[in-house]
Amino acid sequence: MTSRPAPSPDAPWEALSIPAVADLFRDSGVRWWLSGGAALEHWLGRTIRERDNVDVSTVAGDLPALLATLPSSLSAWAELAGDLVPVDEVPVNADVQLVDVFDDERGAWVLRVHAEDGAPKAWLYRRDPRLQLVWDKAVLDVDGVPTGAPVVQLVWKALRPRPVDEVDKDAVLPELSEEDRAWWERAMLSIHPHSTWAIHVRSPFAPAKASWNRNR
Repeated sequence: MTSRPAPSPDAPWEALSIPAVADLFRDSGVRWWLSGGAALEHWLGRTIRERDNVDVSTVAGDLPALLATLPSSLSAWAELAGDLVPVDEVPVNADVQLVDVFDDERGAWVLRVHAEDGAPKAWLYRRDPRLQLVWDKAVLDVDGVPTGAPVVQLVWKALRPRPVDEVDKDAVLPELSEEDRAWWERAMLSIHPHSTWAIHVRSPFAPAKASWNRNR
C-alpha cells in the first residue's frame, strides 16, 4: 500500500516543452539528456510526428538525485507488480527503469524519465553493454540542451520497431553523418542483427539476416 493515492494511468498527457524540461533539471548537478522522439526532433530542429509524451534519461545511479530536484507540484511514480508506487517508497533493491512524472495541479502526466546504464567515460546500452559510446558522442549539446544522439535513440527503437518508429528512422537516417551512419550500421549488425532494420544493412564481413533468413 502506498501512503497516498496514485494518479490514474489513464490521466491525460500534457507533456512539458523542451525549454521547460531544461529549466527543470538545469541545476540538478547530475547528467541527464533528452531521449526518444524528443531527442530526435530537437536534434533535427523540426517536428517529425505528433507525440503524447516527452522523454528524458539519466544514469540509473543518478535517478534519485535527478528526481529530488522536482518541485512539490510534481510527483514521480514507478510501476511495481502492476501498481503505481511513489518513487520515494520503492524498495532500495528494485530495478526501476521507468518513472512517470505527474503534475498534481494540472491532473496530467507531464514527463517520462528512463534509467539507463553508463560508466564514467561512456554510455552503455542497457540491453547489451557491449555497445558503448563515449559520453560526448552519446549526449550532444543542442542549443544548450543535453540531447541523446540520434544513433543511440535509433538503436533503442530497433529491437521491435513499430510503424511510428519507421517514421522516425526515415526522417533521421538521411541526416546522419557518414561516421554516425557507419556506427549505427555496426550496432545493427552486432547487437540487433535480426531486427527488420538490419535486413537493409550489409557488410562484407557480417551480412545482416533476419530470423527467417538464418542458416539452420
